[in-house]
Amino acid sequence: MDDSLMSGVWAAVAGGKLNESSGENIRRWLTDPVYAPYVPQVAEHIRQQKWRELDDAFWTVIPFGTGGRRGAMYPIGTNAINDRTIGESAQGLADYVKSLSAGGPLSCAIAYDTRHRSEHFARLCAGVMAAAGFTVYFLNGHRSTPALSFTVRYKHCSCGIMVTASHNPPSDNAVKVYWSTGGQLLPPHDKGVIDRVMNVREISVRPFSEAVVDGGVILCQEEIDEAFTSAVARQGFRGPRTLKILYSPLHGVGATAVIPVLSADGFEDVEIFGPHAEPDGDFPNVPGHVANPENPAVFDAIIEEAQETGADVILATDPDCDRIGCAAPVTRQKNAPWRTLTGNQIGALLAEYVLDSRKRAGRLSPDHYLVKTLVTTEMIRRIGDAYGVATYGDYMVGFKYIGGAIDQFGPDKFVLGLEESHGYLVGDYSRDKDGAVAAMLVAELAAKLESQGQTLHAKLDSLFWQYGAHAEHTMSITAPGAEGMQRIRSLMTRFRQHPPREVGGMKVVQIRDYLELTRTSAGGDPAPLTGPQGDMVMLDLEAAGTYIAVRPSGTEPKVKFYMFTYEPPEMLADLDETKQALGQRLQSIQQDLSALAEA
Repeated sequence: MDDSLMSGVWAAVAGGKLNESSGENIRRWLTDPVYAPYVPQVAEHIRQQKWRELDDAFWTVIPFGTGGRRGAMYPIGTNAINDRTIGESAQGLADYVKSLSAGGPLSCAIAYDTRHRSEHFARLCAGVMAAAGFTVYFLNGHRSTPALSFTVRYKHCSCGIMVTASHNPPSDNAVKVYWSTGGQLLPPHDKGVIDRVMNVREISVRPFSEAVVDGGVILCQEEIDEAFTSAVARQGFRGPRTLKILYSPLHGVGATAVIPVLSADGFEDVEIFGPHAEPDGDFPNVPGHVANPENPAVFDAIIEEAQETGADVILATDPDCDRIGCAAPVTRQKNAPWRTLTGNQIGALLAEYVLDSRKRAGRLSPDHYLVKTLVTTEMIRRIGDAYGVATYGDYMVGFKYIGGAIDQFGPDKFVLGLEESHGYLVGDYSRDKDGAVAAMLVAELAAKLESQGQTLHAKLDSLFWQYGAHAEHTMSITAPGAEGMQRIRSLMTRFRQHPPREVGGMKVVQIRDYLELTRTSAGGDPAPLTGPQGDMVMLDLEAAGTYIAVRPSGTEPKVKFYMFTYEPPEMLADLDETKQALGQRLQSIQQDLSALAEA
């Protein structure tokens, strides 16, 4: 190594242009033989004094969380998605699975989305797993995340890898890692894989084409497509299918799953929104180039076309097709305004529809159950109670916990799993959320309502009259880089140790700390809290059913705030006035939270 390179690095550290941790990680890449292929690129960056790029790429080691690794792509660096960090992820997974093997055959399913370099990273992972002795079942065209989960189960694989960064910006990519259940990693396997990944030195890779020729990699896309479509379509219910659907895959993989499933379920009048139809990792025709169906602005252009063409409903899935968004006209009147539905509202509509359909078909019993996360509306539980089924809702954010609950409580009695971030699952063919099955069931409900002269929004209002008016809102504070990480930690510490006494004009009556597992009434001492452990604080306000959750995102550099409020059915007189009042309450809460976050 040229000593002048490290001299330049330490000078940049001394001058405040690099973090000390960046300097140390750069030193390892320049001196450790395992990083030799990357030395020329690192050296060139140093010579060109690209300190900002080096600092972003090396200030930390990109974490392999309980689901996998996600971040910005860059050809070098410990804090970037590149061949080294992706290779480490696959190698660590292979090493861990092999450590538990009794010597029998091992296999891994692999799929990828439409993002830049997704196919390259998927082939790299396949080469690593094949070199480790795994038979790889490879979906050789971009396919959905739930299709990968299905493949793990269908092919009885030891594990699975999905290359996708979901709805993150075009700069990002990631690997999601799956266990033999088809679900993302749960304890103790999450920690076991993380430990192996973080200690990988040598990465062994077989050439992809060579592994295909000798059977180490098996291309199985056509087989899986047919089996997956059939499995999803079996979750549908009988009823009308007269509905004009406008669908957007948001430049992702969704058309490979949603369109075949809708067709198999009997929907014939389905049009793909042209500007979003082309698979493209830049997401060029989506606002801000962020293809997230949670964002109402994503639907603006689609709504314009729906109004022109007379569509009845709009469905949109995120780039890896595990989440769904929906927009519909508010009334049946001609030229009626359109409005999107939140993830909680779609979930409530699906819960009512699936439970009612099962009941009418004689396939519902008190042993059946729903599963949701702590930050998903309690309206789900109230609907479940009305149908006499259990609701398991004490779970941290992450569909992997819902998948785990399905295996814990038994798939035979599982009805619906859902989370507020537009993720839903019906059926036991997968252990991850699925935009295709959600699209199918929303379409079925919309067609049923259409035949009755109703809209999705009118149906939601009827649920409010029955179960109480529910309103929810989310807000995020983005804080990238090393400074952002410190800000996120400080913010969580402040809410944990010095929570506000009042938010939105309402007193904070209780603090629930899920990291310490304590609950503290205002002015009282901490008491034990029963629940899952995780980095989240919840504030209960004096208005019944009004509360706030604060947690750092597990996939992006941000803090997320979840706000909930509620008016019971017996207190409803004018629903429109109540919804407006609840909206104003959430707005006041958001204003105070924004001020607290900036303080």
